[in-house]
Amino acid sequence: MADLSTTYMGLKLKNPIILGASNLVSKPEVIEQLEEAGIAAIIYKSLFEEQIRLETIQFEEEMHEYEERNAEMTRIFPDLEHAGPKEHLMNVKRLKNKIKIPLIGSLNALYELTWIDYAKELEQTGVDALEINLFAVPGYFETEGQKIEERQVQIVQSIKKAVKIPVGVKLSPFYTNTLNFIKKLDEAGADGFVLFNRLFQPDINIEDESFYFPWELSQPKDYQLALRYAGLLYGNTDASICTSRGIYDHEDMIKLLLAGTDAIQIVSSVYKNQPSHVSTMLHGLNNWMNKKGYAGLNDFRGKLSRKNLKDPFTYQRAQYVDILMKSEEVFKKYLMK
Repeated sequence: MADLSTTYMGLKLKNPIILGASNLVSKPEVIEQLEEAGIAAIIYKSLFEEQIRLETIQFEEEMHEYEERNAEMTRIFPDLEHAGPKEHLMNVKRLKNKIKIPLIGSLNALYELTWIDYAKELEQTGVDALEINLFAVPGYFETEGQKIEERQVQIVQSIKKAVKIPVGVKLSPFYTNTLNFIKKLDEAGADGFVLFNRLFQPDINIEDESFYFPWELSQPKDYQLALRYAGLLYGNTDASICTSRGIYDHEDMIKLLLAGTDAIQIVSSVYKNQPSHVSTMLHGLNNWMNKKGYAGLNDFRGKLSRKNLKDPFTYQRAQYVDILMKSEEVFKKYLMK
């Protein structure tokens, strides 16, 4: 049996597979099955400040809807307080006390002060680490990209000062120079980087001419952008590297480990293949390592990173020329059928 253990943000994990943030944590039977299958850690679904604020406003509107129906009845409901993040935090703490593997909290806030406040509250639940989700959709043309990045770096610095547990950053790839931004976050003290956040984008229903937000699983090979950046980051950051999106089997995981990732996150694979698939992935990784003669992950992790390759252009744009030439050959092949 090969040694599948790894270290992510200072946490000792028995293998590289982490359950990414999702509603799966709300299903006790799924969590039990995942633990039995060998999942190494769990990310609790994200605490969204926007959702808390929206629910609070909706709650207050409903409570006041029938106020002052007559002079003698100014209130028909007793004073109640919206639960806010309390229920979320209680559920995080409950799961932490139930499982035997590391639990990582996830946070998506709006303002620097609330980022800090919620980070502290999540830390108090006993989570082993924190994953913060950085993403911004500029609403004004005048907003400069540099200002957005500076604000996000400041958020990471402030959270690191406020909590003692490791702090990872889950990023979108939408930066002018993602590597440069990661370097700034690394210097700000980030303990890990998750490549990349899966962002749900709006779509339009042309029948009733309205917006909707489709919920779809990641597609196979969606990990390829993360693979590129894992290969570029390996050996060039003090923080841990974690990759996500479209990782469905042990072969996907091996590719990302060869590129340089410390751990992977899966969600869609569990939805599609059931929790027991984690065991299948680990079995495949173990067999491949035995076949190759690798005793542990560090024997091959980062072997195909830019740092360890003789060809420095493997991860660079120059390779597009070769890819495009090959696509022409494929196109001609299909035209001749």
